[in-house]
Amino acid sequence: MDLYIYYQVKDADAASLLAAVVPMQAALGARHGVACQLKRRPEASDGKQTWMEVYAATPAGFSAALDAAVEQAGLAAWTAGPRHTEVFTDLVPCA
Repeated sequence: MDLYIYYQVKDADAASLLAAVVPMQAALGARHGVACQLKRRPEASDGKQTWMEVYAATPAGFSAALDAAVEQAGLAAWTAGPRHTEVFTDLVPCA
């Protein structure tokens, strides 16, 4: 399954959040063999940006590892509101 996690960050906190998310994703990718991406909407609204973390083809138990990594990285200090997770699965496997 693929995980898509989106949330908001205040413009003023974006650099601090970036400095925490990038190494967190690198460690998760290396440890679990997951392709990670970090994206954001091009425009800000009311001084907030919308960011999205993407984790493709996650193995069993990855969600718990991600939750622990988010806690350890302290991401809640820089996010404005909750993290929202969407889960998608492939309809047709790639050849």
